[in-house]
Amino acid sequence: MTKSRIEAFTDAVIAIVMTILVLELHIPVGDSFSAFAGMEHQFIIYLISFCVLAIYWNNHHHLFQLVKRVDGLVLWANNFLILALSILPFATSWVSDHPLSLAPQVIYGCVILLADFAYLLLGRALVRANSQTPQLKALFTGYKKLYLSIGLNIFALVVGYFVHPVLIIVLDAFVLLLWVIPERIIEKTIDQPKE
Repeated sequence: MTKSRIEAFTDAVIAIVMTILVLELHIPVGDSFSAFAGMEHQFIIYLISFCVLAIYWNNHHHLFQLVKRVDGLVLWANNFLILALSILPFATSWVSDHPLSLAPQVIYGCVILLADFAYLLLGRALVRANSQTPQLKALFTGYKKLYLSIGLNIFALVVGYFVHPVLIIVLDAFVLLLWVIPERIIEKTIDQPKE
C-alpha cells in the first residue's frame, strides 16, 4: 500500500477534529470585553488544544517524508493515534467548563499521554515496515525527545494530582515546545540530493 492514502486520511481526520474543537467554543453572553473576560480560560485551553493538533499533524507529516511503505500494522497504529487525537475536543470542552477540577485535567493529561504513546507505536510500526530506511530506525532507536515527553506527561499527571490540577495542562503545554521544530534527522534526509 502507498503512504498517500494514510496521509490523506490522517489529514482529513485532524482537520475534522480541529473543526469540532472550534465548535466547542462558547460564544460570550453579551457584546462587551467584560463578557469575554469570564471565559478567557476556555479560549486558552482551545489554543493549547489547537496547537497540540497542529504539532501532531506537522510531526506526522514530517515523519511520513521518510516512509516508503505501510502495512496493516502501520494502519492500525495510525488509527490508534487518530483515536487519541479525536478524543481531544471532549477533554478540551470538559476542562474549559471546569478548569480547576481534578478529573477533567487528569483526563486531558491522559489524552495527551495516550497520543504520545500512540505516536511511539506508530513510529515502531513504521520502522518495522520500512526496514530498509535507516533514518527511521535511527530516529526511533532511543527516541529521547519522545521518551522525555512521555515521562514529562506522567510527571504532569502526578504533580497535578498531588499539588494542583491546573499544573497538568500547564506542564503539558510546555512539553509541546519540544515538538514545535520538526526532527532534524528528517529535515537533513529530505534536504539530501537524490542520487
